[in-house]
Amino acid sequence: MRNLALVLLISGLPGITLLAQPIFLNNSSFEDAAQDATVPSGWFGCQLGSTPDILPGQWGVYQPAEDGDTYVGLITREDGTWESIGQRLSQPLKKNDCYTLTLFLSHSDNYETYNGKLQLRIYGGTTKCQQAQVLYESPVIRQSRWEEYEIEFFVKQDVYYLVFEAYHPHQGRAYRGNLLIDGISPIEKCTRAMLD
Repeated sequence: MRNLALVLLISGLPGITLLAQPIFLNNSSFEDAAQDATVPSGWFGCQLGSTPDILPGQWGVYQPAEDGDTYVGLITREDGTWESIGQRLSQPLKKNDCYTLTLFLSHSDNYETYNGKLQLRIYGGTTKCQQAQVLYESPVIRQSRWEEYEIEFFVKQDVYYLVFEAYHPHQGRAYRGNLLIDGISPIEKCTRAMLD
């Protein structure tokens, strides 16, 4: 009983927490009215003149969402341009800490003429849309069904913003492709010991 009282007393002190609180993204399943060339609420576009699509129902993509009613589609083009979206975190990811999250990724074979297969890159930065550190690079997303990916990454500097980008997996060869994202989990500290 005495130990429990001590734990409760310590956990109630300002600045002291026993377990790190998860960081929730705003509108993590991209719920909004389905429409093309529109950034979902809670997010911002990171490429001037190029915005994602809220799906399904646009560009010939009718795959149901994995989480909720809608999801986001990002494309790349043969002229080397691409789409990306970002968000300011409610609290920063701290330097030298390990974090984890899950999300669902898919590819559409019927995204008008943007049918090439892509990778997802996640960047961290200190300012809006900054790509200071690559936190994650997925394998090439080939499947047309939703697949859950568990991501673990280390932060080399404090991160206040995340950017999710459609990425060409082939160096020097731009083409039309698409990537679908849904159901991003809260970001949590890794449970295993950190690596140096």
